[in-house]
Amino acid sequence: MTDVTVLLVDDDDVAREGVLRSFRKHEVPCRVVTAGEGREALSILTGAHPDKHVDTPVIVLLDLNMPGMDGFQFLDALRADPDLRRTVVFVLTTSARDQDRSRAYDGHVAGYMVKSAVGPQFARLADFIGKYARTQELP
Repeated sequence: MTDVTVLLVDDDDVAREGVLRSFRKHEVPCRVVTAGEGREALSILTGAHPDKHVDTPVIVLLDLNMPGMDGFQFLDALRADPDLRRTVVFVLTTSARDQDRSRAYDGHVAGYMVKSAVGPQFARLADFIGKYARTQELP
């Protein structure tokens, strides 16, 4: 078992529950904390959230299209923070637009995944994150 925490940042309740269910089913060796938008995610990462916290190392799964602080605004704020800028972020979104993918990689994401391509019930995502958490040395 690894000590990695996944911060799932997505405003879609159905998508969040699908990822959580898939992680349980595939026994992904991570603790998962959820946030509904970017501001909440930042407060969790900085330790300012009253109820939720993450232990390091952390992997962020980030949706792009959210109300409030969207994924790109979150990514900009994260990369501007000297304590958080090395955080590993994977985009998990419905957008297959080349413009969004390029912009995300300009924000130094570790990967860009379109929700429809990660398999039924997020099975490929669970497999990928499980393998990633077991094999990588995270900041």
